[in-house]
Amino acid sequence: MADLTIKPLGPEQWPALEDLFGRAGASNGCWCMYWRIGPAYHNRPRADNKHDLRALALSGPPPGLLAFDGDTAVGWCELAPRADLTWLAASPLFKPVDDLPVWSIPCFYIRRTHRGQGVTGALIDAAVGAATAAGAPALEAYPVDTAAPGHTGNLFAGIASTFTGRGFTVVARPKPDRPIMRRRTA
Repeated sequence: MADLTIKPLGPEQWPALEDLFGRAGASNGCWCMYWRIGPAYHNRPRADNKHDLRALALSGPPPGLLAFDGDTAVGWCELAPRADLTWLAASPLFKPVDDLPVWSIPCFYIRRTHRGQGVTGALIDAAVGAATAAGAPALEAYPVDTAAPGHTGNLFAGIASTFTGRGFTVVARPKPDRPIMRRRTA
């Protein structure tokens, strides 16, 4: 999609994110709190998850990026220093591979009407730019390798081939279908 505009999530974009996520709050009501608090997001009211993401958006730095097709938000990716994503840092599956203070893109949400149209790729490209501008030495992702037999169908983390096509390489593979991929930004 050539006409996408990517913006960091701030107070002005909050209504657009609400529209994109809908009443359910994107993936099972997580409101992108999963990588910050882990499975505990399931035990909280969705309104608490929404409140916490909104607080992050209002206080800055932006907790992610929104893709717009015209005035309509059609995609989202969480983007933050890995150190800010407490559950990710503690995850046995995605434990840090080294001490490099990487930034992470742990998840995406794409409006159903815009899936398969390049929105994820545009968000990845913008995330690389944002991480570079912030001085991050590298950007890391945890996608699904759909070429691996028996891969998970939960594709909210993105697809490995999309990252490969944008210069990311595998730095670890904790499971056959779940590589840790990285792109240097500095």
